[in-house]
Amino acid sequence: MNLNFAETLSLAKKFKEKFSGFDKGEVAICPSTSALHEVGKILKGGKIKLGAQNAFWEETGAYTGEVSPGMLAEIGCRYVILGHSERRKNLFENYEIINKKVRAVVKNEKLIPVICIGESFEERKTDRRDFILVEQLEQALSGVKVFGDQRIIIAYEPIWAIGTGTAIEPAEAEYAHKIIKLALNDIVGMRVVSKNFSIIYGGSISSKNVKSFANLEDMNGLLVGGASLKADEFLKIAKEITK
Repeated sequence: MNLNFAETLSLAKKFKEKFSGFDKGEVAICPSTSALHEVGKILKGGKIKLGAQNAFWEETGAYTGEVSPGMLAEIGCRYVILGHSERRKNLFENYEIINKKVRAVVKNEKLIPVICIGESFEERKTDRRDFILVEQLEQALSGVKVFGDQRIIIAYEPIWAIGTGTAIEPAEAEYAHKIIKLALNDIVGMRVVSKNFSIIYGGSISSKNVKSFANLEDMNGLLVGGASLKADEFLKIAKEITK
């Protein structure tokens, strides 16, 4: 909710122009729901994919105010963010809700879920991070069946680093990603992880610190927050991570 409708469309047009020659990696933007359809029109035929910030766990029914995975796919969405820490905190999304959303999105072959996990400052301070990350993964993926080429992205976003302007130490992110990969191996098996899963980092990434994260082991990309509100900054980050 950082931009209004007109601002969102203007930024989308800038993105399409600036990324016109970008072909080294996969880029997606996730605007607010009210702008999804129009932003999709702007991005059509370009290098950038469309994503949503949330989805509901049912396809149809009396669920006032919600948007289903099928509705998102119908307007051209390729990605959908699920379980973001802000929704866990402000909208009380618990493990059951997130798991139902993940299962609903995975059923739609046109969508790729971006499942957010991460520990709070208190959990980090009390050395519970590893347990929290494994628990969040187990709960989110409970009962989820991954078939064929279905992709699932796990976004590690330490809650205490989001919006602070200071990313965590790269070595700490690398360690967390190792824990995530080991947990995924136990949950779904190494072969499925290798073929169907990606792990990305999110939390106060900027063009000034992205170089430190570019070549970390088990790092497949980034979930960029505030820095994505500026087209030039976002392009710098994309170029750096795909060198």
